[in-house]
Amino acid sequence: MEETEKNLDQEAADNQAEEETKQAGEKDSAAKEAANPQMKASGDADGSSEEATVQEPEDEQASDDAENEGTDGAGEADTDVEKSSQDGDDGAQKADTAAGTTKQKKSVFSKKDKNKEKDKDKERIAELEDRVMRQMAEFENFRRRTEKEKQQMFETGARSVIEKILPVVDNFERGLSSIPEAERQGAVAEGMNMIYKQLLTELDNIGVKAIEAVGQEFDPARHNAVMQVESEEYESGVVAQELQKGYTYRDTVIRHSMVAVVE
Repeated sequence: MEETEKNLDQEAADNQAEEETKQAGEKDSAAKEAANPQMKASGDADGSSEEATVQEPEDEQASDDAENEGTDGAGEADTDVEKSSQDGDDGAQKADTAAGTTKQKKSVFSKKDKNKEKDKDKERIAELEDRVMRQMAEFENFRRRTEKEKQQMFETGARSVIEKILPVVDNFERGLSSIPEAERQGAVAEGMNMIYKQLLTELDNIGVKAIEAVGQEFDPARHNAVMQVESEEYESGVVAQELQKGYTYRDTVIRHSMVAVVE
């Protein structure tokens, strides 16, 4: 039994040693592989440096060409910028011109609108003035018509009163003419004569006038012929006798004279 255990232990130790040897070999191979790429890289770097040394003149020529091309590109870019700036200025100028034109149009339209408003105001003022003038004229015509109507009404009333007073005047005249000559100096006759004269004076003051008849040519507008008579004193067509006095009120005949006309 003891020998068997020793053999097992010996095998285990051998296996462990083999494994450690394998692991050490693997580590050495990994280190070699890691070193080979670095050497390759250094070789490639040396080759590239030689190639870079050979290509330096070509690179300098290429850089010069690139610089020239860059300069040309920069010039073209500057030209493009100038063109774009000029185009921008032209666009701005056109925009300003358009804005100015728009403002001018707006100002013209505003002036037209103002002129239209002024014309409308003038028309409105003229219409109102015409209306006021018409109303004033109508009122003036109404006032004159009213005054005329009032005057006509007053004259109509005055004529009506005068027509009623004239018979009283006629009676005074008949009464005075019927008084005998011897009694005309009496108090009664003088009193009647004074009242008669006062009445005629007041009628004359208000515009009542007696129409002249005897010795005047017959006027149908003022005389009313009731008979024809023969006369050696007056010619034909002349009033020879007054039978009743006629009167006018403000040049309007109130009562025609009743007369006898020569044949």
